[in-house]
Formats: sequence, structure tokens, C-alpha cells
Amino acid sequence: MSPDAEAPLSAGDTTAHARWEAALADLEATLDDTTGTDTTDTDATGTDTTVDGTTAGTATPWSAPTGLGPVPRDLVGRASRLLAAQRDRITAVEDARRVTLEHLGALRAVDATRTPQAAVYLDASA
Repeated sequence: MSPDAEAPLSAGDTTAHARWEAALADLEATLDDTTGTDTTDTDATGTDTTVDGTTAGTATPWSAPTGLGPVPRDLVGRASRLLAAQRDRITAVEDARRVTLEHLGALRAVDATRTPQAAVYLDASA
């Protein structure tokens, strides 16, 4: 048997593999949920909703899964692609943050140049 040939998985390996697949699927779903949902809208009840209609801010906080062990060899590529996609998302968020800060700076600069308004009405009866 060659070293690259896949040996049958034991029951423990099958369970670990299934847990890794579930963890990766959860992360991929989270990544997919955030795609294109940076715009919120308000529905008829006044609740903020994302573009796809789900309620904004209802995602459960992520916590790292425990007890997974090493990544199975056949899932390394999938995990690497997920990591690259997450890094791309981080870069996009940082870019959006930078642009937002630039816009806020420009708005503050315009506001700082405004002079106080003079009185509009004159009391001529005095």
C-alpha cells in the first residue's frame, strides 16, 4: 500500500472527521451569511434587518470548537480556502473602516469651517 493511499477510517477517525466537517461547515455558513449583508434596512415593525431579511445582530457569538484534534488530511484544502476567505473578509472590513473614518474626517472638517449664523430677524419695534 502506498503512503498516499487512503486507509479506511476507524470509528474514532470517522467521528473526528465528522466533527471537523461540521466545524468547517459552520464557519463557511457564517462566512456566507455575512456576504452582501452589510446593508441594513428597517422593516414595518422598526426592526433592523439585513439584506436577506434576517434580523441584524441575532447571530450567536462564535467560540472556538474544542477537542477536534488535528485537521484530517482530506480537509486541509477546505480549511485553507476558508482561512483565505476569512482573511479577505478581514481586509474588506478594514478597508470599509478606513473609508468610513476618512468620510467622518471630511464631515468634521466641513462642520468646523461653518461660521455661526447671524440673527435672521430684527426687532424693529424697539
